[in-house]
Amino acid sequence: MKKKNVIITGTSRGIGYELVQLFADAGHNVLALSRDAAPVSGLDIDSCVCFSCDITDAKDVAKVGDFVKERWGHVDIVINNSGYLVNKPFGKLKLQDFEQSYDVNVFGVVRLVQQVLPYLKKGSHVVNVSSMGGIQGSLKFSGLAAYSSSKGALITLTEVLAEEYKDQNISFNVLALGAVQTEMLEEAFPGYKAPLTAEEMGRYILDFALTGNRYYNGKILQVSSSTP
Repeated sequence: MKKKNVIITGTSRGIGYELVQLFADAGHNVLALSRDAAPVSGLDIDSCVCFSCDITDAKDVAKVGDFVKERWGHVDIVINNSGYLVNKPFGKLKLQDFEQSYDVNVFGVVRLVQQVLPYLKKGSHVVNVSSMGGIQGSLKFSGLAAYSSSKGALITLTEVLAEEYKDQNISFNVLALGAVQTEMLEEAFPGYKAPLTAEEMGRYILDFALTGNRYYNGKILQVSSSTP
C-alpha cells in the first residue's frame, strides 16, 4: 500500500497512542498531536513527527497547517481522536463543563479540519471518533450529559461535511465506539473493565482509516461488542 500522510489527535495515551505506533509500523508518515507530546516523543519513531497542540487553541492548530504546507504538501488521513469526558450528575454540571466538552469534542474537530482542508486531496479520509453515547436510541448513562451530547453533535457534523465535500471525493465517516479500556474510561468509571483494549480498537481504526472510504461516506459505524 502506498505510504500515507496521517494526522492523529489525542496521541498522548489510549487509542491515539496506539494508533501512532500502528500507522508507523505499517510504513506511513504520522503527525501526532496532543497537549503533551512527551509520550510519543519517547517512542523515537523516524516516520513520526509530534508536537504539542491544544486543539482548543486556534494558534496551536494553525501550526498544523504550517507543518503540512512545509513538509508534506497534502494529507491523506485525519483521525480526530481527541476526547474530553466529564462524569457528573446533570444538576452538578456547570456550563463550563459543557463548554469544555464541546470545545474538545466538536469545535476542536472544526478547527483542525478547516486548517487542513486545503491539503485534503481526492481520496482523503477524515475519521471522527465518537461514542455510542452519541447514537440516538442507544443506552445512555447518567452523568454523561455533556460528553454524550457533544459526541452526538460530532456525528451530525460528520454527516454534513460528507455531503458538502462528496463532489471533491473527500470522505468523512464517524466511528461510534463502545467501551474501550483507556485511561479516560478508568478516570470516569473507576473499576469498570471494558471488553476491548486500546490496541485492539486501534487496529480496527487503522484498517478502517486506510480502507473504509472505499465503501462508506457520511456513515456512522457503531463499533461496540457490548452495551455500552
